Amino acid sequence: MTRSDGGRIVAIGGGHGLSVVLSALVDHCDHLTAVVSVADDGGSSGRLRRDLGIVAPGDMRRCLTALTPAGIVRDALEHRFDTGVLDGHPAGNVMLASMLEVEDDVVAVMDAMVAMVGARGRVLPATAGKVELIASAARGTVKGQVAVSESDAIESLRFAPDEPEVPDAVITAIEQADVVVVGPGSLYTSVLAALVPGIRVALEATDALVVYIANLAAEPTETEGYDLADHINAVRRHGIEPDIILAGNDALIPSGCEIMVVRADLVASGKDAHDPLKLAAALEDVAVRSRS
Repeated sequence: MTRSDGGRIVAIGGGHGLSVVLSALVDHCDHLTAVVSVADDGGSSGRLRRDLGIVAPGDMRRCLTALTPAGIVRDALEHRFDTGVLDGHPAGNVMLASMLEVEDDVVAVMDAMVAMVGARGRVLPATAGKVELIASAARGTVKGQVAVSESDAIESLRFAPDEPEVPDAVITAIEQADVVVVGPGSLYTSVLAALVPGIRVALEATDALVVYIANLAAEPTETEGYDLADHINAVRRHGIEPDIILAGNDALIPSGCEIMVVRADLVASGKDAHDPLKLAAALEDVAVRSRS
């Protein structure tokens, strides 16, 4: 779990949550791999996905930024144009889109981007091609990442195609991992969105320690009213069985929970979000407990 251990860590999710985990771990292991959902269909990613027929680049860009050393290159990746035909697009999204127009192997593109920007880790797509989220919710069947995020009482999440192709590099990373971190992030549209069937099978087979980082609070609409038990039940309902759950200090541990729950101070000052330094320390503690 520490750099001196030379540990291999795989972090799975999407969006802001996964980038925070990568920021927490980048200085604490020698081999760090992000496995990122590419199901986003909103904002800049959605526009590029619809216009060019490519996988959604936004969450991959965000994770790439988290692994890139501070400086002009990192800043440029996140620079968002505010005029003209590029209005609303981050420069990193445009760069990824141009590379995906030249090379349709997303893994090759991301490896090239990692080398180009000097990122300290690998960023891999959860699926080799485009994928659409389909949820069964209170209002019926809902399709698309944005539509799912605006739905409540979600019962289940599936994909179109049913079993999206998972890159071999993702399966290999999970097989070789010492620790696999799942979450935090939007439960259905980021975390479970990355856990397509092929990745779930790989997690069932891995010898790695699987840690689920629970959200600190429910999100409006998507997980309205959820407590820790609801988050855990949703993850398990979708075929994920963590070895350990990492939750905030205020989380109420579910009665009769069969999985070890470790609570820690994870909250960033003045925010309802995870603090990278606190998260890194808590994950180190989790790794130590698992070895004792």
